[in-house]
Amino acid sequence: MTTEFARHDLAKTPSSASEPDRVRVIREGVASYLPDIDPEETSEWLESFDELLERSGPARARYLMLRLLERAGEQRVAIPSLTSTDYVNTIPTELEPWFPGDEDVERRFRAWIRWNAAIMVHRAQRPGVGVGGHISTYASSAALYEVGFNHFFRGKSHPGGGDQIFIQGHASPGIYARAFLEGRLTEDRLDGFRQEHSHAGGGLPSYPHPRLMPDFWEFPTVSMGLGPLNAIYQARFNHYLHDRGIKDTSDQHVWCFLGDGEMDEPESRGLAHVGALEGLDNLTFVINCNLQRLDGPVRGNGKIIQELESFFRGAGWNVIKVVWGREWDALLHADRDGALVNLMNTTPDGDYQTYKANDGAYVRDHFFGRDPRTKALVENMTDSEIWNLKRGGHDYRKVYAAYRAAVDHKGQPTVILAKTIKGYSLGAHFQGRNATHQMKKLALADLKWFRDSMRIPISDAQLDEDPYLPPYYHPGPDAPEIRYMLDRRRTLGGFLPERRTKAKALKLPGREIYSALKKGSGTQEVATTMATVRTFKEVLRDKEVGPRIVPIIPDEARTFGMDSWFPSLKIYNRLGQLYTAVDAELMLAYKESEVGQILHEGINEAGSVGSFIAAGTSYATHNEPMIPIYIFYSMFGFQRTGDGLWAAADQMTRGFLLGATAGRTTLTGEGLQHADGHSLLLASTNPAVVAYDPAFAYEIAYIVESGLARMFGDNPEDVYFYITIYNEPYVQPPEPENFDPEGVLRGIYRYRAATEQRANTAQILASGVAMPSALQAAEMLAAEWDVAADVWSVTSWGELNRDGVAVEKAKLRHPDRPAGTAYVTQVLSSAGGPVIAVSDWMRAVPEQIRPWVPGTFVTLGTDGFGFSDTRPAAR
Repeated sequence: MTTEFARHDLAKTPSSASEPDRVRVIREGVASYLPDIDPEETSEWLESFDELLERSGPARARYLMLRLLERAGEQRVAIPSLTSTDYVNTIPTELEPWFPGDEDVERRFRAWIRWNAAIMVHRAQRPGVGVGGHISTYASSAALYEVGFNHFFRGKSHPGGGDQIFIQGHASPGIYARAFLEGRLTEDRLDGFRQEHSHAGGGLPSYPHPRLMPDFWEFPTVSMGLGPLNAIYQARFNHYLHDRGIKDTSDQHVWCFLGDGEMDEPESRGLAHVGALEGLDNLTFVINCNLQRLDGPVRGNGKIIQELESFFRGAGWNVIKVVWGREWDALLHADRDGALVNLMNTTPDGDYQTYKANDGAYVRDHFFGRDPRTKALVENMTDSEIWNLKRGGHDYRKVYAAYRAAVDHKGQPTVILAKTIKGYSLGAHFQGRNATHQMKKLALADLKWFRDSMRIPISDAQLDEDPYLPPYYHPGPDAPEIRYMLDRRRTLGGFLPERRTKAKALKLPGREIYSALKKGSGTQEVATTMATVRTFKEVLRDKEVGPRIVPIIPDEARTFGMDSWFPSLKIYNRLGQLYTAVDAELMLAYKESEVGQILHEGINEAGSVGSFIAAGTSYATHNEPMIPIYIFYSMFGFQRTGDGLWAAADQMTRGFLLGATAGRTTLTGEGLQHADGHSLLLASTNPAVVAYDPAFAYEIAYIVESGLARMFGDNPEDVYFYITIYNEPYVQPPEPENFDPEGVLRGIYRYRAATEQRANTAQILASGVAMPSALQAAEMLAAEWDVAADVWSVTSWGELNRDGVAVEKAKLRHPDRPAGTAYVTQVLSSAGGPVIAVSDWMRAVPEQIRPWVPGTFVTLGTDGFGFSDTRPAAR
């Protein structure tokens, strides 16, 4: 694996007269000292360089130095690499591979896709609809996608298993338009763009949303920044499956399409180092550098391509720039003294954007005209020829060469930086304009210009008839271009995007595997965190399900008592363990292995969620159901990575989230940023989350058993479980005799009834770590206040709320049918006295069930910020 050097990592070290000169090189933070074993030869090289500089000048000296660095890299010589190169294509013309397709045919149906994509968005702005959409993003990236669809992206029927394609969200109209030509979508479906419920013929979601279009979209890529993060962890998980012998993924590639504006999101760049450290040569980022974000230039005063090149090269990625189209080749070849390259290097992006919002004469004067040498280069070119000098991302051959180099590159992930024009081909009112992202429809004159430019056989009369509803274009399934398109997809393994949901069935462990958890802990005090770890330890022993468990830990295994898993399951590392662990002689030694089962993510909750999604969607992505168990400080789950967990719901992830150290007052001493009293509230806002707050080990056993059955059983549901667990130890009771687990799973059951008649009655509802205090309170009420209090274990306030809401909704929608009763109402209806709810959460958590609690209802909780102190002081 190649790892880049830090800046200033080559330095001369002082030496004494008796020692040879040494050069210090830092690689991965480790310094190497290189002695000068032949000072005479060194002197000759330096003198030669001085002579070259004096004789031929800085430009020639610079060229030779760059060539030497390039050659050293080719020969795998460990030297610092350049972080930024000239503003030209990485792949020289003479090294471009032969383009295997029919460029004319592909250009024709690419034009049809462009037309239909724009018309779909335009028609969605018709009177009475006006649902928005984006035209310009796909217009700038059409060639980037089409080279992939026709020559690289392998479908799920490919012998290698198929590729995973993360499509830039705002480019979705182009993907729908392609599916229309392929016969997968009808005109009526296109007319339902952004009208998923109101359109009679069935609608299309705005962006890639698997939950909304589960047989089509595979990866959600909005909100922006999550696409690159999840693509990195998808590529890493592909290796994980392969290295553990679960599936051969060696011929599968992950492609992630991004916009240059999106790269300002911290998630877009923040985990790039993972791709390099893991050597993810099965991953390619394609960044559409149209130089514009939503409101204006990405880097008006700078150069986003150069910035991204430096960033990714420094992070250890292979970088391929596709800046200029083939029309520039002759000019660059004639640029003997580098004047044109110098102009390219020094022109800021804001000017490049302005050039493409004007015309050829403007470019001649304001770009080439800045240097007499470059002005002379184009003196025999017409303004039209200058205007038609394309950017690299619109040139099929240049893009193909970059893609071929990316998939052939080994040892590193690749990023392709393709320069394009936002709104390309849409006309002067769109192309390169700051407002182009917000422009949703074309004026009649723009429609006609666009039609002529794309050579669409639609008449003026058809456009004049209703400018709000210009027709789509499809030449028919027997057109040569359509047959060509379909043949390319057959050769590459089928249509994309495509999501397949039928996964192999798992034989789940029987109830006996949980028996130890149901016996209680005797006199030993055990926290529910330890009980949960014990539960999954038993599941891991199952021969069928155990190997499919994917423990995901963000550097807190010892806190959660999971370090005992290190020697048995081992920590996954593609390189194995190349060092001797400091605790190698201990029973619980830290062990890394290329076949390890644990994904230890370091202090990295965002990446952990990426792994959770990759593992929890493996049933669909790879037809290999895997069961992620992601354990974390509960405060750093839905609060810190709620966006990622929302995307997990969109992608229909299945698995377990374990919110450890839960509760506002339970985690002693840590304070405001750690004390969690509200993650259950945040979880309740996610419709795919089934959240529980168990008090006892036997409850956890039933919840885990239910989760496995619901997510990986015969009729799997597209949900994931969130279980909050605590670090406060107390005696775990055995499962009550003749126990019916229905109440545990539905959210409430009577744990202990009052044993004696009293003058007054009350009902105490408690969850999680509040249960021991609730039991103590019941005893105090009986002894000191003559109150007989039943104690109820509420395992899920959220599920009780959902049940109540469902009952109310049914009443509202179907008043003619017999009315149902909320479950919490059913179980409390015969209980007397006021109802008091207590938990280590904000009062808003138990308040969720207020509408369905009969009688007086009082909630106690931990509102406000947490603070550093002991549990008694906090309570």
